[in-house]
Amino acid sequence: MSVVALVLLIVASLTMLVRPRGAPVWAGPLAAAVVGLATGAIPLELARSSASSLRDPLLFVAVAVPLAVALDRLGVFEALAALVDGGRHLPMALWWFGAAVTAVFNLDAAVVLLTPLYARIARRHSLPLEPLVFQPAMLACIASSPLPVSNLTNLIVAEGRGLGVGDFVGHLLVPTLLAVAVGWLGLRRVLPVVLVERTLDLAPDRRALSRGLPVVAFVLVGFTAGDVIGIPAWAVAAIALAAAVALGAPRPPLVALPWEAVLVALALGVVVAGATPHLGLESLLDGSGVAGRAQALLAGVIGANVTNNLPAVLATAPALGSSDQVWPLLIGVNIGPALVLTGALSSLLWRDTAAAAGVHVAAARFSAVGVRVGLPALAVAGAWVVLVP
Repeated sequence: MSVVALVLLIVASLTMLVRPRGAPVWAGPLAAAVVGLATGAIPLELARSSASSLRDPLLFVAVAVPLAVALDRLGVFEALAALVDGGRHLPMALWWFGAAVTAVFNLDAAVVLLTPLYARIARRHSLPLEPLVFQPAMLACIASSPLPVSNLTNLIVAEGRGLGVGDFVGHLLVPTLLAVAVGWLGLRRVLPVVLVERTLDLAPDRRALSRGLPVVAFVLVGFTAGDVIGIPAWAVAAIALAAAVALGAPRPPLVALPWEAVLVALALGVVVAGATPHLGLESLLDGSGVAGRAQALLAGVIGANVTNNLPAVLATAPALGSSDQVWPLLIGVNIGPALVLTGALSSLLWRDTAAAAGVHVAAARFSAVGVRVGLPALAVAGAWVVLVP
């Protein structure tokens, strides 16, 4: 049965990369999980344990994206973007604004909301679409490490190891800021933007700000204070969603629920749970000190780009030999997917969102940009978490 479990993991990963006849991204992982449970290759108890460990992270993702959609319908993101929408430093201002949105509201919510918003801003300024539309895709990887809620991978590790906001900020804020700064330098080179001087009415919608900013403030305080007093992030997001609707935001449609991402994560969790005992990762990640942290970083980068960052973190995190390997692993699985389109679900989601906004990006083009933007960012952030325990 060990061979079957390993084959199912390979199949689940490959069918996410190469989807036959346009099959949905969740079809392969779900089929592999069903076959594994039906044949006994994946013990039911392991599947239950995996689903239980993923409960809170997936609940957060299920609520965070509709929350962001509700705030968007209040006009909050458009109004906030208007505060930086102008002047000769517009692309850089949008880059740092996008980094903040990614860190606070989760990378999946960021790519769904910022991609069409940045396309609108580009058209308003008569700019080429690709340079601004690419920003959310790169930031989804580069800026998604400093808080537990920033990335599903963070939530999975935080849940499994009992880590809180303070742990993430203390270990990953500085390398994330370095990565965002270096990533901007790379993006400016590979996708330069020449601004055309023009006078535009860019006054932010003050009504949208007055209604939405209190909800944003509640989210920021709630994620921090809730972590201290034991209120899960998904509960904070749910309360904020209810408040946004009460303030006048239309209820997000069912299509806003990130059910595909949730289904993929749940199915992969089951498949990985069955395969992990047979992978022998403990012997590969048994180093300590700088060498051990470098092992974890490389495992995260390679695992995310060969398969996907979700199976990579689900399989690797429990096998880490020491606690200080957690942070290099997360940098690897979070920033590493900037190199390959299929490395993260957020990138696949971004590709579809960008296409709807009029920008069609092939996998080769994504990698061409990602290598020049994400690789330097990964190098500087990776060096920090490997050399600074």
